[in-house]
Amino acid sequence: MISPIIFEWGPFIVRWYAVCIVVGLVLAVHLAMKEAPYKQIKPDDVLDFILFAFPVSIIGARLYYVAFQWDYYRQHLSEIPAIWNGGIAIYGGLLTGLLCVYVFTRQRFINFFDFLDIAAPGVLLAQSLGRWGNFFNQEAYGKAVEKLTGLPDFIRQQMYIDGSYRLPTFLYESLWNLLGFILIMIGRRQKGFLKRGEPTFFYLMWYGLGRFVIEGMRTDSLMWLGFRVSQLLSLVLVLLGLTLLIYRRLRLEIEDY
Repeated sequence: MISPIIFEWGPFIVRWYAVCIVVGLVLAVHLAMKEAPYKQIKPDDVLDFILFAFPVSIIGARLYYVAFQWDYYRQHLSEIPAIWNGGIAIYGGLLTGLLCVYVFTRQRFINFFDFLDIAAPGVLLAQSLGRWGNFFNQEAYGKAVEKLTGLPDFIRQQMYIDGSYRLPTFLYESLWNLLGFILIMIGRRQKGFLKRGEPTFFYLMWYGLGRFVIEGMRTDSLMWLGFRVSQLLSLVLVLLGLTLLIYRRLRLEIEDY
């Protein structure tokens, strides 16, 4: 089994989970900064945004998780800030980040969808890398199975949890997000293929669809009224992205006419 901790030095602990998140963040910021000039956005605006939005999104991801585990945390209030013990939800971070984009773009007089469009592929890449943090932590896995075939040995061994092999749902989502990143990069390199807002709409549909399916395989879903919260939100993302895409294309046809 691979330890989730890279090394310790007194109270200073470096975890694989944090490294995966930071590497993904750096790559996402780099990609957005490279794309920014094509949208008449200053690369420094991307840096300013991430310095503001990243800590806020981490807080949002934590509060989202705590809200759906309130039966536990209301009796352990001192543990609410302890994100180093696990317990952040990507949807909480995404929703908080979206709010940050809205506030930031209004303050800087940047088109909301232009900013989202330059961020979308990098976010998919960061999510793909971030799921490997779940691998090291042995979390976000699926049901127990008799054996895992067709996988590298180091993944099989890490997915041996509580006396059983587990479906590596972290891997499914990582690969799905990586494929989405590749597709969106190809699409936006085709001149005129993607219009303003469409990289964002693609992200909503692609991530939402993959998360909806994969969430159904997991054993640690946050629940609300008997439903998996992430599946409900994923369905909303898919429908929202599809609706916006259809509206965008119809509007273009009307304008062209």
